[in-house]
Amino acid sequence: MPIKIFYDGATVEEILALCNDPNISGFTTNPALIKKAGIKDYEKFCKDMLGYISEKPVSFEVISDDFDEMYRQAKIISSWGENVLVKIPIRNTIGIKSNQLIKQLATEHVKVNVTAILTTEEIDDAIDSLKNSYSIISIFAGRIADCGYDPTYYINYGVMRKKSKQQILWASCREVYNIIQAQKCGADIITVPNDILKKTSLIGRDLDQMSLDTICMFYNDAVQSGYSL
Repeated sequence: MPIKIFYDGATVEEILALCNDPNISGFTTNPALIKKAGIKDYEKFCKDMLGYISEKPVSFEVISDDFDEMYRQAKIISSWGENVLVKIPIRNTIGIKSNQLIKQLATEHVKVNVTAILTTEEIDDAIDSLKNSYSIISIFAGRIADCGYDPTYYINYGVMRKKSKQQILWASCREVYNIIQAQKCGADIITVPNDILKKTSLIGRDLDQMSLDTICMFYNDAVQSGYSL
């Protein structure tokens, strides 16, 4: 597919299975996913992950809310490999914009993935702060849709505004059709969790056959259940 698919997760077995998959162009993770996976040592996990993935881009997030500490951590994370991008949230937890930090890191040639973007103002802030450095702008389309708004509007806005070295990423994928939507919008990347990756083989499947398969599934489940009327 023209759009690049990044695996989004923190399961070692899934990473090992996908690291050499030609359909997977990169990897992303975050502290929430790593915590959910039961991983205790953040740095060790990240470095172990890079032991499997040496060429494809990998994004790791800072784990501080203080801008000076975020800067320190960003420099450390960036030093782990040429294929590493540092995820910086567009704001900290009290709503202060990360613009100055993002500008400084971009000026120092740290590859930045600006994350948790949900508004056009935040898209503008990220694009302007990054200037024209190689970077990723992660628009949380799934969360935008969860709030009842059309995520394609925000992805289209980012695609129209971005500079040549910047890449627009559709984040928080909820269903296979999001991949089609992101591609139609001109997004460069979409992050996809493994449960949805498994369904991508269905893309383009004949709906008449899908209908029959569904009917058979329901019938077989009813028979196996032993239900009677």
